Amino acid sequence: MRDDDVLTAVRALAPALRERAAEAEGLRRVPDASVGELEAAGFFRLLRPRAFGGLAADPAVFYAAVHEIAKACGSTGWAASVLGVHPWYVAQFEPRAQEEVWGADGPTRICSSHAPTGKVMPVDGGFRLSGRWHFSAGCDHAHWALLGGVVDDRDGRPVDMLTFLVPRADYRVDGVWDTVGLRGSGSNDILVEDAFVPAHRTLGYGPVTALRCPGQDIHPDPLYRLPYAAVFTTAVSTAMVGIAEGAHEDQVAAARERLKGPHGRRAAEDPFAQVRIARAAGEIDAARLQLHRNMTDLYALARGGAPIPMELRARTRRDQALATERAITAVDLLMENAGRGPLRVGDDVLQRAWRDLHTGRGQAANDVDRALVLYAQDALGMDVHDPML
Repeated sequence: MRDDDVLTAVRALAPALRERAAEAEGLRRVPDASVGELEAAGFFRLLRPRAFGGLAADPAVFYAAVHEIAKACGSTGWAASVLGVHPWYVAQFEPRAQEEVWGADGPTRICSSHAPTGKVMPVDGGFRLSGRWHFSAGCDHAHWALLGGVVDDRDGRPVDMLTFLVPRADYRVDGVWDTVGLRGSGSNDILVEDAFVPAHRTLGYGPVTALRCPGQDIHPDPLYRLPYAAVFTTAVSTAMVGIAEGAHEDQVAAARERLKGPHGRRAAEDPFAQVRIARAAGEIDAARLQLHRNMTDLYALARGGAPIPMELRARTRRDQALATERAITAVDLLMENAGRGPLRVGDDVLQRAWRDLHTGRGQAANDVDRALVLYAQDALGMDVHDPML
C-alpha cells in the first residue's frame, strides 16, 4: 500500500462518513463502522513507522486525508486527526515501548490527554500513575493512551514533565463527553488508578522539543525529525479547516437552489451573499495554503538533515492558530448568509460546522493570542522557550 492509495481510499469513504455525521452526534463518539473503514483504508498507518508495518508517509498526505475526513464529518475528522497523529509520537519512544505497542502488527490506536492533571509517583523502575485526564478524543476506540504528568522532587517542586504510555488494561474511559460541538468526537475522560508505568514507556518534553528522542535512532525517515508541536497542532488545525470547507461546499450548493426574500429571488443572486461566499472561500484557502507551505518547508529541511530554525517553528505555530481563526471566520460568514434554517434544532450541516468549530477553538493549541505572542517574541529577537514550539 502506498501513501496515495490511502488518500484515495479515504476520499472514497467520504459519503459514508457524511451519512453517519448525525449518528456520531447521537452516539457522542465516532461510529464503529467509520473507525473500521478508516482502519481498513490504512489511515492509521500513515504516520506509523515502516519497521512496525506503517507507511512513514509524507506528512502532506496525512494532512490531506484529515482534511477529507473532516469535510465529511467534523467530529470524525477531529478524532481521526488525533488518533492518526499519535503513531508519530509513539515512534519517538524507546524501541522497547514501540515493540510493546506494535509488536503484534494488529490494529493499534492511541489516544491522548497531555495536560498534566494526574498524580505521578517515582518508584523503582518507573512510576505509579493515578488520576483523571480530560478531553481524550477518540479514546473509546484506542488501545493505548498518552498521558501527561509532572514529576516532583522530594520537596514537591516540579523537576520534569513526562508523557506516559499506558495500555488499555490500565485505564478506563469515563463517558462524560456531552457538548454543543464536536459531539461525535468522543473526547471522554481517562481514569487511572495506581498503574505502574515502566521508565521505558515515558518520554520527556525536553528531548521532544530538542528533537533528540530515542526512537530517532531506529527510524531513519525524515518524518520523525519534525517538531512535535508542528505535527500535532497542524493536525487539529487541518481538521478545523476541513470542517469549514465542507460547510462552504454545502452552502454554495444550497444557495444555488434556495429562495431568499419576499420576491422569490434566488439566494445566489444576492450580491451581499456572493461577497460572503467569496470571503469565506478566501479565508479557507489562505488557511490551507499556509498550513501546507509550513509543513512542506519543515519536511524539506528534515529530508536534507538540516536543523529546524526557531523562526520556522514560530511561523508554523502562528499560521496554525490563525488557520483555526480563519476557519471560524469563514463559517460565521456563511451563517450570516444562511437565513433562519440553521437556527432550527436538527441535522443541518452548517449549524453542525458552526458548533464544531467554536468548540474546537477551545483546544489549547488553538489559542490564537498565545501563538501570536510566541511568533512576535521570536521576531523581536527575544529568547523563546515553549513546549508548543
